[in-house]
Amino acid sequence: VTQLSWHPRAFLYKGFLTHEECDHLIKLAKDKLEKSMVADNESGKSVESEVRTSSGMFLSKAQDEIVARIEERIAAWTFLPAENGEAIQILRYELGQKYEPHFDYFHDKVNQQLGGHRIATVLMYLSDVKKGGETVFPNAEGKVLQEKDDTWSDCAKKGYAVCALMLPLIH
Repeated sequence: VTQLSWHPRAFLYKGFLTHEECDHLIKLAKDKLEKSMVADNESGKSVESEVRTSSGMFLSKAQDEIVARIEERIAAWTFLPAENGEAIQILRYELGQKYEPHFDYFHDKVNQQLGGHRIATVLMYLSDVKKGGETVFPNAEGKVLQEKDDTWSDCAKKGYAVCALMLPLIH
């Protein structure tokens, strides 16, 4: 585990997922991807936005042994109970797609009442890209090109963005 930034708090965990786990997650998501949505600031409902142009889907919590094992590993790494975690979301960014800088917490009262603000966000990279695809923390120094099986942890209220990819993440 390498500390990348203290403000926001960001760590890189090389080898968090095995290549087999990465491939399994991609396979689970591949035929179920839909346009990614964002939470509406007033209602908390999912809405389309040009802020986020990827496609994605949510896995069911502990939907199989591999997903359950990954969720338990996330819980151990973040020191947070697995039952407090959200369902894993799989995203694909194709050429020119993005998620603009944002804060990873909820502005709306609906989501705050459902589970409250996020304490941590864990980003897991499922495939390699030669150019683009990095996560940028605008309030921190530098950026790092992520590799398959790399995982990030970050302070949700400091904001991050995913830059446009030159190659697709999920093949």
